[in-house]
Amino acid sequence: QVQLAESGGGSVAAGGSLRLSCAASGRTFSTYAMGWFRRAPGKEREFVASISGSTGYTVYADSVKGRFSVTRDNAKNLVYLQMSSLKPEDTAVYYCGSDLKSGWVVSRRAAELDYWGQGTQVTVSS
Repeated sequence: QVQLAESGGGSVAAGGSLRLSCAASGRTFSTYAMGWFRRAPGKEREFVASISGSTGYTVYADSVKGRFSVTRDNAKNLVYLQMSSLKPEDTAVYYCGSDLKSGWVVSRRAAELDYWGQGTQVTVSS
């Protein structure tokens, strides 16, 4: 089992930045890839970014590529999502998640992940 808890959300004007954190506890954290997803009002949960367990390999959704950066600190069991040049369409509840299966990348399909945090709200005003 693993417990995940996001923090760092808030309200920001378009063009601004926020850094989200995901604290993990439980099983060996550095073994597994971690992902960030988001759910906007009325929409399905969508993939945002993934980072491997220990090599630093990252994958991004096209909609955030060049604006968001995912990193992790395995010594502190933390995963970060640095968001810059935020747009109103980035408004959503952001979740970290993992399937605790792959050390390389998480699935882009949210239904295939078993472990989620409670989410943190990000609101970007125009």
